[in-house]
Amino acid sequence: MTRAPSFMDRKDLLALAAVAALLLIVFPLALDGFRLNLVGKYLTYAFVAVGLVMCWGYGGILSLGQGLFFGLGGYGMAMYLKLEASSVENTKIQSTPGIPDFMDWNQLTELPWFWHPFHSFPLTLILIVLVPAAFALLIGSAMFKRRVSGVYFAIITQALAAIATILIIGQQGYTGGVNGITDLRTLMGWDIRTDSAKFILYFVNAILLMGVICCALFVRSSKLGRILVAMREKEDRVRFSGYSVANFQIFVFCLGAVFAAIGGAMFTLQVGFMSPSLVGIVPSIEMVIFTAVGGRLSIFGAVYGTLLVNFAKTSLSESFPELWLLGLGGLFIAVVLFFPNGLAGIWRDYVQPSIDRVFRLRSKDPTDPGQNVAKQAASMPAE
Repeated sequence: MTRAPSFMDRKDLLALAAVAALLLIVFPLALDGFRLNLVGKYLTYAFVAVGLVMCWGYGGILSLGQGLFFGLGGYGMAMYLKLEASSVENTKIQSTPGIPDFMDWNQLTELPWFWHPFHSFPLTLILIVLVPAAFALLIGSAMFKRRVSGVYFAIITQALAAIATILIIGQQGYTGGVNGITDLRTLMGWDIRTDSAKFILYFVNAILLMGVICCALFVRSSKLGRILVAMREKEDRVRFSGYSVANFQIFVFCLGAVFAAIGGAMFTLQVGFMSPSLVGIVPSIEMVIFTAVGGRLSIFGAVYGTLLVNFAKTSLSESFPELWLLGLGGLFIAVVLFFPNGLAGIWRDYVQPSIDRVFRLRSKDPTDPGQNVAKQAASMPAE
């Protein structure tokens, strides 16, 4: 019998198996290519939601600017894909061949220095992780070392997301402006626009999400995870015990930033573009809603919450295009008022006890022949 890893108990292993079965078997078999690609887009937001569970649920740090890190990862991948699509052969009709089209439209004559590292795919992957982590380290050090937390930290992160959006839109010649980076075609020569490529990218996306979930479970079950929970409940007591609270807060904030950046990079691959509309205040708050609906204390609940809210968003926007935002807001308010622990709380408080009760009754069923045989065997005298 296969034993669960030390950082997972039996319930975690079953929950991971259920998520894997849903993402890798049920959805691919039940959905057509268009809907499956939509689910792939939803899963990119789940990376952010898992990171928010670690920051907000376990660390007590509410960030309203995760769209910033999602955008950093997404723009990093988009820059590599755009450079690959902007070869001299593909851009020979431009006044300056070999640079992205939006740079040529804005009369740039050479590639900016910060674009050059994104000619290399391995270096792009490294930067997708390192750049958001460095930004989070800088922000976290500036805030947590000065004991800025709670609502003040949330407002500052929200402001940073707004600033990032304004900068991206204002620097059109370097970032593509309000339209973002579009017309992304190939990844190392592989056409990512085809249906077969979208299908493969969905599975890459789902497997990466499984890896992020396992990483979050490992952190949660470690001594670090217990310290994070203690900080959330009694920050001063942890500080008086000799721990550097700021360093732990910085770490978990950087971890959430890296998870969000991976999601952003996969969004660019799955959807085929990246724009400032995915970086600002509104998407950042939506990401918090995904986490709240799923349950801010549940890693798996964050995934289900992301899927549920986005399915509802798509359905409502298709049927009631003028009212879907009200529906999304109503869903969030209902969850906060009536189910503060989200879907995970509903499962824990109502569904799981019923399942346990059924299995307990079944194990005590006097008509169970297996139980009768066991009783007879126990009553037989030893020879």
